Amino acid sequence: MKEAMQRLREASIRAILESNDTEDLESLRVKYLGKKGELTAILRQMGKLSAEERPAMGQLANQLRSDIEESIERRCAELSEAMLAMKLEREAVDVTMPGREPQLGHKHPMYNVLDQIKDIFIGMGFEIVDGPEVELADYNFTKLNIDEGHPSREWTDTFYFTEDSRILLRTQTSPMQIHAMEAKELPIRMIAPGRVYRKDEVDATHSPMFHQIEGMVIDKGVTMADLKATLNLVVEKIYGKGTVTRFRPHHFPFTEPSCEMDIQCHKCGGKGCPTCKGEGWIEVLGAGMVHPKVLAGCGIDPDVYSGWAFGMGLERLAMGEYKITDLRLIFENDVRFLEQF
Repeated sequence: MKEAMQRLREASIRAILESNDTEDLESLRVKYLGKKGELTAILRQMGKLSAEERPAMGQLANQLRSDIEESIERRCAELSEAMLAMKLEREAVDVTMPGREPQLGHKHPMYNVLDQIKDIFIGMGFEIVDGPEVELADYNFTKLNIDEGHPSREWTDTFYFTEDSRILLRTQTSPMQIHAMEAKELPIRMIAPGRVYRKDEVDATHSPMFHQIEGMVIDKGVTMADLKATLNLVVEKIYGKGTVTRFRPHHFPFTEPSCEMDIQCHKCGGKGCPTCKGEGWIEVLGAGMVHPKVLAGCGIDPDVYSGWAFGMGLERLAMGEYKITDLRLIFENDVRFLEQF
């Protein structure tokens, strides 16, 4: 039995010293000292010894157990220390090395144009207002003199949330006209930029989500001449002196008379190209004098006050400003495109 314990001592110490993993050490602990371990198997033979031999063998067994446990703990500490040293060496940081210069971003080209427009209108005494993108049909249509049956109220044109067509994603920023007239004191001079949504097919000049800037003036003695002069001034400040524009008669339910304003295509100079669909002009906004019914519906006497309003497409203004030929580039987030600005 004494020889068996000596062989166990030599084998266990050698196995412990050769181990290079803490999990292996735990397995060795179980192998040698566990309930079914090799030392336990030897101790089961104690019954065969005489009463005089048992104390001496028991003492040897306890010493062997203690030596194996100490060897395992010592080897575990050595492995932990070695692993820590390797980790520190692997993760060492040379504080003398120059750091990596972070790549700074910049404003999106569309928002550069928006900031420019805001500055222009603020300089003319306008207020910047904001409103909800999820809107009631009353504000998006009814109070703007757009009656039931109008094509823009169809499900094929508008994103509705409810079966009764009462709640929707606004199709225009024009509801801000109603919100402003209901909440603000006269006179009113405001612009309201924001996202709008329509079921448009994606192409070079259309998107189901885009941005508009709504503008409105309500005061005494306001005329169509004021509208045209203001919009021409804004376009010239954006695109430069002498920018060619045209106003075309149009129909909007919430303005009377109504018009659309175009700028000459920046790509072809009016000759016709894919960007302007061969027309030589790019539509940038719709406008007109605020309809008397809209004024009256907001509690404003149309015999005393008049006003004009417009809604311009922000993306199309950015396309003209930066000579962008395809609207889709603005939304695709291609870094190669955005880094140019």
